[in-house]
Amino acid sequence: MKKDVETMRSRYIIGFFAVFLIFALLLSAGYKMTYDRVAERQTAREENTDARSITAEGEAVQETEDGKEEGYYLCELQGFVVVYLKDRETIYEFTEIPVSDLPEEVQQEIVSGKYISSQEELYAFLENYSS
Repeated sequence: MKKDVETMRSRYIIGFFAVFLIFALLLSAGYKMTYDRVAERQTAREENTDARSITAEGEAVQETEDGKEEGYYLCELQGFVVVYLKDRETIYEFTEIPVSDLPEEVQQEIVSGKYISSQEELYAFLENYSS
């Protein structure tokens, strides 16, 4: 009888540690997958950032010879809205706005490159569709 109790106790202890080990492995795998996804996204952002596109204060607006501000283009990059300067090559700002969260008409405009002529219009658009 005493031997059966010790055997059962051993089995429960082994079972407890097995469940704990499986839980720890699943938790580690989930963390690793999340970390890899965030690292991949950050790497993509770094690759697509042009050094001349954003100054320390975030003022990348350039003026033409007429003294007018250049326009902006809203485009899609890896599922998110990105703001380019008028040359469509220099990234002005990354946003956290998923294209999939926008209305269908706006999604189509973003995919084809939505032009915005002024900084006020740009920030009004971003404010309307963020959060």
